[in-house]
Amino acid sequence: MSSLADLDVAGKRVFLRCDLNVPLKEGKITDDGRIRASLPTINALLEKGASIVIAAHLGRPNGEAKPELSLAPIAVRLAELLGKPVQFAGAITGSDVTAKASALVAGGILLLENIRFSAAETSKDESERAALAKELSLLADFYVGDGFGAVHRKHASVFDLPRLLPHAAGHLVSAEVDVLKRLTIDPVRPYGVVLGGSKVSDKIGVISNLLGKVDVMAIGGGMLFTFLAAQGREIGKSLVEPDLIDTVRALIKQAEDSGVKLLIPTDIVVAPSFSADATPTLVSSDAIPADQIGLDIGPESAVAFAAAIKKCKTVFWNGPMGVFEFPAFASGTKILAQALTEVDGISVVGGGDSAAAVRALGFKDSQFGYISTGGGASLEFLEGKELPGLTALDL
Repeated sequence: MSSLADLDVAGKRVFLRCDLNVPLKEGKITDDGRIRASLPTINALLEKGASIVIAAHLGRPNGEAKPELSLAPIAVRLAELLGKPVQFAGAITGSDVTAKASALVAGGILLLENIRFSAAETSKDESERAALAKELSLLADFYVGDGFGAVHRKHASVFDLPRLLPHAAGHLVSAEVDVLKRLTIDPVRPYGVVLGGSKVSDKIGVISNLLGKVDVMAIGGGMLFTFLAAQGREIGKSLVEPDLIDTVRALIKQAEDSGVKLLIPTDIVVAPSFSADATPTLVSSDAIPADQIGLDIGPESAVAFAAAIKKCKTVFWNGPMGVFEFPAFASGTKILAQALTEVDGISVVGGGDSAAAVRALGFKDSQFGYISTGGGASLEFLEGKELPGLTALDL
């Protein structure tokens, strides 16, 4: 892939695809990590004398203009972090957007409205995506792809647009790819992976692909209950994907055959309901009451997971161990996060909820080897899948 160093953008307009998909609560940003991660590329382009038209998405508006998913608050925060004005377009295309883009001078920044307000952005119809990409291409002279969290999507601003303009990868995309290559090409061993989150269906591919490559794999989060069910254990009211029990059984067998140490919790923190004020109870993973729901891994399991991870030289973590947003069920995630900060090697936090969790629990980004901005993209990279956004940048 070409890098920013390969582009002569002085006095030119650059279309920059960022990932500014940050969590919002009542219209306020609760974690600006992805905005901060975009700053190195933005600042590098400004230093090279470019003006910038930024596109990004927020949530899944499904082609509708939803006020609660507007990028307006992101424009405000981006301006604060950059220490300079960021003009907000309020639209994606049209004469007003074209006029504002054309009026940009060196150092100027224009942020378009949520790109996914346009149904064409995510359309499976190539002609619809191509039409949007063509309109967007008229706004700039160059394209820089820096939205790693979206590179696994075949979307107009990610896949189609870079093929219409001279293009390069931004600093964030380049850094993400470099780190993920360290996890896939001759990783330093022992190599440990911690996987959590709610659904095992989201991670079947990466589990299967990594079982032949890692030394230790620890399973937590809501997905662990499908593993317990596959072992024939009672899981109460806990989250489970019944149609994947046989698949998980096969994964457990694959781990045994591959010599991978598969860690499944031996104790669980349960509660009668999914709520912050629910009364927690610690039980054995063999004895989850029928009227209880599992909301975190227990302390015994957390300590065991942490001990195994701290022995590793390479660690990848994706997905919290429990409902970290509720203090009573955050301990497992916090203990694992602490273990990652003590790894004598590279520790990679795999984006999304994991990144939000470590920040919410008081950890600093600098305490980890790397915090990825793209959960789904990271997982698909580790699965060995071709990522459309990277393919487009390679052309």
